[in-house]
Parts: sequence; structure tokens; C-alpha cells
Amino acid sequence: MTWSFVKAFLVGGAFCVIGQLLIDLTHLTPAKILVSYVVAGVALGAAGVYKPFAEWAGAGATVPLVGFGNVLAQGVRDAVAQKGPLGAVTGGFAAGAAGLTAAVVAALIVAVLFKPREKG
Repeated sequence: MTWSFVKAFLVGGAFCVIGQLLIDLTHLTPAKILVSYVVAGVALGAAGVYKPFAEWAGAGATVPLVGFGNVLAQGVRDAVAQKGPLGAVTGGFAAGAAGLTAAVVAALIVAVLFKPREKG
């Protein structure tokens, strides 16, 4: 059990280190890096490479944005198999709905509980 925590920490940390290096060494904005992570997850998920990696790495691979991209790719793949071409449009929304809903609800709770202050 401890080994699964170590793997998740190391893999998630590696994603963070890569992102920080991209910020420090390139002219990419954080938004572009985040989008790149999601696109990388979609590409790796579509290629069938990400699932075995995520099974090995656990939460270190499923929680970050790369994991979200993989969820989108898997949702599209499953929906196309069930519904045909229409699944290419609806599959990603259905697969990512729970994560997106959790993020929106959490943001709403934080916005209600905390009052913004001016910096300075």
C-alpha cells in the first residue's frame, strides 16, 4: 500500500516538475501548458498507452490534467462504439461530466465562503 502512495507522489511530482520547467525555460504561458497536458492525455489515451501507465501509477496519473485528457479520449472511444459517429461529439462530455461538475461545485462553494480582498 505504501508503494502505491510513493508511485502516485513521484508520478504526480514529475508532471509538476515538467510543467515548472516548461514555464521557466520556454515562453509558454501556464494556460498553454495546461492545454498541452490535456491534449497529451487525449493523444496517449487514444493510442492506448495511457491506461496501462495509469493503472501502474495510480492517482499520480489519473488526477492531473493528463488523466482528464485520457478520460475524454476513453469516453469518446466508448461512445463511438455504442452510438456511432454521434458518440464522437457526446462521449467526451459524458465521460468528463462528473469531474467538471465537482470542479464547478467546489468553485461555487469557495466563492460563497470567501470574500475577495484587494491586494496591496
